[in-house]
Amino acid sequence: MKITGAEFIKQFESVVPLDLAEDSDPVGLHIGTLNKPINRVMMTLDVRPDVVQEAIDKKIDLIVAKHPPIFRPVKHLLVDDFQTKMYADLLKHDIAVYAAHTNMDIVDNGLNDLFCEMLDIDATDYLRQTHEYFYRKLVVYVPTTHAESLREAFGAAGIGAYHDYDYTSFSSHGTGRFRPLEKAQPAIGENNELTSVEEEKIEVMFLPQEYPTVLSIINEYHPYEEPMFDIFPLENISKTYGIGRIGILPQPMPLLDFVEKVKQTFGLNAIRLTTDTKDKQVKTVAICGGSGEKFYKDALKKGADVYITGDVYYHTAHDMMEEGLSVIDPGHYIESVCKKYYVDLFNQWKQQNDWDVTFIESDVNTNPFEII
Repeated sequence: MKITGAEFIKQFESVVPLDLAEDSDPVGLHIGTLNKPINRVMMTLDVRPDVVQEAIDKKIDLIVAKHPPIFRPVKHLLVDDFQTKMYADLLKHDIAVYAAHTNMDIVDNGLNDLFCEMLDIDATDYLRQTHEYFYRKLVVYVPTTHAESLREAFGAAGIGAYHDYDYTSFSSHGTGRFRPLEKAQPAIGENNELTSVEEEKIEVMFLPQEYPTVLSIINEYHPYEEPMFDIFPLENISKTYGIGRIGILPQPMPLLDFVEKVKQTFGLNAIRLTTDTKDKQVKTVAICGGSGEKFYKDALKKGADVYITGDVYYHTAHDMMEEGLSVIDPGHYIESVCKKYYVDLFNQWKQQNDWDVTFIESDVNTNPFEII
């Protein structure tokens, strides 16, 4: 089945919502249009001139990037400048570019959770809360003949999921009454005749960002042309999200052994270590992909023995060391594991939905640093 870029990104945003990005983070569509058929999609960490050339050579229709290609306002669009020429090349070859940045870090089962999985860290919390959403409750009335299929559709879409439970709902039974007027096209009953139907009242809670999914399911599975439903705000139940993760290792291990584990996991030849002592045991680990040094005090508050993050500033490293926090800086480029992770996920969607799309990882190494 052929799909458009908009259809693919709708699926992507159901897993990596835009509104989970930090304030002023320029996520979303950066270049081109999603309102076109797509045949080939490439996942990359960065959008650099050599990545753009790769996309041109491989006839890519859409690039999905972790790092936004336009992070700051562009003052001039000059093809003599290597950076802005890149934008012109993308437009010339009709290659759209979409970016998911901090929302990919914050979302459940996002990049920081992947890091924890790779390092055998049992993640127990985030480092700093970034978002809180209060649940809403849907009350919908449906004929008993269609209640089970509606409940199943809600559960399959994740509506009603809460903590360690899913498919949660409550039902009660009653009688619905209505009279279809002359222009109505009733699924049950006749025009101008009073009708009574045995109905089920289904109650299920959902997050605000799930409302379009809720509405879509009602329209698809409810037999009435005008389904009746109510939505109530819930002020006592919320879901929170946060940046970074903290968790525990299966067994304590010496700091230097854990450093070696990080190096092997991410295929690194060298790593930067800041510590007041190398002779310590590591049990509780905090991690934040990218440049997360500003969250180091959160790691301290939550009892981390070691904090893994990239691009640690010289003077901040002194402060970390003085406060007794060991810090492993593996560099920013470890985020490149997002390429395989998301291409694997895209291919799952392809199989489930019978999409006629090819998904590939960028082969270009955009790490600007080498160890020599």
